[in-house]
Amino acid sequence: MKSMLLGRRPAGPIPDDAPRGPDWAQADAHAIEQALAHALAKPSGGWFVVDGVARLDHVAPQQRRVAGRELVIWKAADGWAAAPDACPHLGASLATGKVVEGRLVCPWHGLVLDRRGFRAWQCTPVFDDGVLLWVRLDDTEARDALTDRPIIAPRPARFVSGVIRVEGRCAPEDILANRLDPWHGAHFHPYSFGALRVLEQSLEVLRLRVTYRVAGPLGVEVDATFHCPDPRTIVMTIVDGDGRGSVVETHATPLGAGQTAVIEATLATSDRWGFGLARRFGRALRPLIERAAARLWVDDIAYAERRYLMRAHPAPPAPRAPATAE
Repeated sequence: MKSMLLGRRPAGPIPDDAPRGPDWAQADAHAIEQALAHALAKPSGGWFVVDGVARLDHVAPQQRRVAGRELVIWKAADGWAAAPDACPHLGASLATGKVVEGRLVCPWHGLVLDRRGFRAWQCTPVFDDGVLLWVRLDDTEARDALTDRPIIAPRPARFVSGVIRVEGRCAPEDILANRLDPWHGAHFHPYSFGALRVLEQSLEVLRLRVTYRVAGPLGVEVDATFHCPDPRTIVMTIVDGDGRGSVVETHATPLGAGQTAVIEATLATSDRWGFGLARRFGRALRPLIERAAARLWVDDIAYAERRYLMRAHPAPPAPRAPATAE
């Protein structure tokens, strides 16, 4: 279906040296693996995304699993806090307890816990960036590689946001590999993308021209980049066309062996006159943003899980033809 374009289109022409050829040929497995290895070698500062702040319970404690650890997350008097989800007394799950005046109360024997810790039970550093909540696990990086705050890509100053969380049987690298292969977009997601053309490809950045479907044949054409600021995040930024400055942050948080959570934050912005009104109704728009993102991840989780399965169980080499006598 040919797209009918709406709105402001990207100003720049397609570069003369832009990659050419069919999508299956441009999506070179070796090039994708090189870009993935480049991303995985970047520092993380020890930080992992837990969830969207708006998705967390602001009253009761809750459990979240990160890199094989069970953590209890709660809203303390001075902001979010996180610690092991096992009471230091007899091991009760603190996520089944309650919060009283910003302090955790164990459901088994009433031990009250706060940021000061109790013996070996200590809180882990947290960071609330206004959209996402992060935790730092200090034994995942060398001490001198830990940072005071997570590595966050540039965001728009004004935005309407939505956050989704999807879990899959894969590893974080499979999530990044999915996004480092933009060529699958118009083929795998025809309901969302009318056309896609890669304009620039390097280890650090992918730049593409893509048509997002609005309704039926109606679409909006933009230029966007993909880059990885850390080894578990890939960020799409609209750099030209309508919505310039909008970003989609895809964070891959390991839960345990072969299980990963995708926490994706969409921060949409615009310089159109009506955007100020849209921001006033941001809470009402959030479900629409999240529904569109979740639809893509129905397919993309299948992509990531398939990649993980192929890595875990590689196909045996093809049998060699028997030698023939001369």
